[in-house]
Amino acid sequence: MEETAKELEKRLTWKFPTIAKKSPEQKEEAFAYCEGYKAFLNAAKTEREFTAQAAALLERSGYAEWAPGRKYAPGDKVYVMNRKKALIMTTFGTRPLEDGLRLNAAHIDSPRLDLKPNPLYEKSEMAYFKTHYYGGIRKYQWVALPLAMHGVVIKADGETVEISVGEKEGDPVFCATDLLPHLSADQNERKLKDGIKGEELNILLGSLPFDCGDEEIKEAVKLQILALLHGTYGITEKDFLRAEIELVPAAKAVDVGFDRSMVGAYGQDDRVCAYTAMTAEIATKHPEYTTVTVFADKEEIGSVGNTGLNSNFLLHYVMDLAAAAGADYRRVLEHSLCLSSDVNAAFDPTFPQVYEEKNACYLGKGCVLTKYTGARGKSGSSDASAETMARVIERMDAEGVYWQIGELGAVDAGGGGTVALYVAGLNVDVVDLGVPILSMHSPFEVASKMDIYHTYKAFLAFYK
Repeated sequence: MEETAKELEKRLTWKFPTIAKKSPEQKEEAFAYCEGYKAFLNAAKTEREFTAQAAALLERSGYAEWAPGRKYAPGDKVYVMNRKKALIMTTFGTRPLEDGLRLNAAHIDSPRLDLKPNPLYEKSEMAYFKTHYYGGIRKYQWVALPLAMHGVVIKADGETVEISVGEKEGDPVFCATDLLPHLSADQNERKLKDGIKGEELNILLGSLPFDCGDEEIKEAVKLQILALLHGTYGITEKDFLRAEIELVPAAKAVDVGFDRSMVGAYGQDDRVCAYTAMTAEIATKHPEYTTVTVFADKEEIGSVGNTGLNSNFLLHYVMDLAAAAGADYRRVLEHSLCLSSDVNAAFDPTFPQVYEEKNACYLGKGCVLTKYTGARGKSGSSDASAETMARVIERMDAEGVYWQIGELGAVDAGGGGTVALYVAGLNVDVVDLGVPILSMHSPFEVASKMDIYHTYKAFLAFYK
């Protein structure tokens, strides 16, 4: 019997389904999974905090610290930390190492405000910190916003002091101020990118002077702040030269919408992929291929430095794995498959002009495979091969994972990059896979709970 046009259309065409329509029974599982995700986000707002929280969870889950040169058996689980700001974890598989690894690489740094090396000053009897923004932020989004302060200070005697202010109930918070609309006529004439300038992102700290008695002190408010810092942490102004202190939004991760279908939080780019990768790694017990899950730093500023993936810390780990197994690390890498786990920009109906709708990713349709990123003519991209796409799609289809394809905006609208090109530079097949995000790089990013859950399921399928 000859096919009707409707039957032919159904057989030959394809649209990515909405998870909640196709599999509504998965809502409960997705919502339950995201409760743990939100709690982890609240406890890990910086890369240092994420690695510390992750290492503690790994140890509770049976992981041991990696011992180079030791032989491990299938099912053994290890982890290694790089300078407290990057992390690698592994579950050993049943296949020989030269058959390749299942690599998964996410980044755990996010856009923020960093303190300058010499940050503290007083002006008009108010005390401030000077900041230098980190990563691609829209500066106007970071004023008139409650901020929390996180970081470490290394004192002259070598003691490390950890700082976290603005997260607990009753803590003070901080902010950068903005102009009132009544006096902003000149500011209104600026282009949006200059609505707030970098040197205007000054953090308000206090307005009370130190009680100097009869003594003349030129900067009594600054002295009061230093006295409070010294009384609490034992630090002096010079100690800021040996510090890493970040300002991040003080808000907690929350449900978004009457239906609670979304998570709103700071830092979901890219901690949403790191958390889903970590929980999938932990849940993987006896994989066929040895897994290597990497959390890298500095992606938002080009993956630079010795904790970014443009360094050799991952390569050296693979070389150590190969040496312990008597394998050639070059063959190990050549036969490996990697997911560069990073988010993509979800289609936003309020700003449709910057997307190409047929090739955008959407909230609620699952994790997003991004064949290439880059800008305009794929500049700065790792363009996954047809063979790599086929291998990853086959695994997700076989395991019932909802997935979709997405580009990072219309061709000439802009673009961005991930760690994929650095992994590809090791002669590894790699493709980006992650969660669609609204308001990416803002202080409050939004993701679908169904997409978060299916990213976790995608990583489970990949490791399996």
